[in-house]
Amino acid sequence: MSLPTPLVTLQAARRRTGLAPGVPSPCISVCQMDTTSGLCKGCYRTLDEIRLWSQSGDAAKLLVWQQIEARQRRAEDTP
Repeated sequence: MSLPTPLVTLQAARRRTGLAPGVPSPCISVCQMDTTSGLCKGCYRTLDEIRLWSQSGDAAKLLVWQQIEARQRRAEDTP
């Protein structure tokens, strides 16, 4: 995978948003899609995940966060 390595974590997103209610967005304002992986180079989400984020409930958002963190681990393991 050819994505950069700045880690996007739920913990860091919660620190950025402070006491805001709900599950914070993983967006870090690096909005560029990687044509090879189909993931955003900033937040590691697919276009569908980005599109559906504002309509999703907290449980669905937490699942996306799990996928984001797993994708980053796989990207780190790929030479």
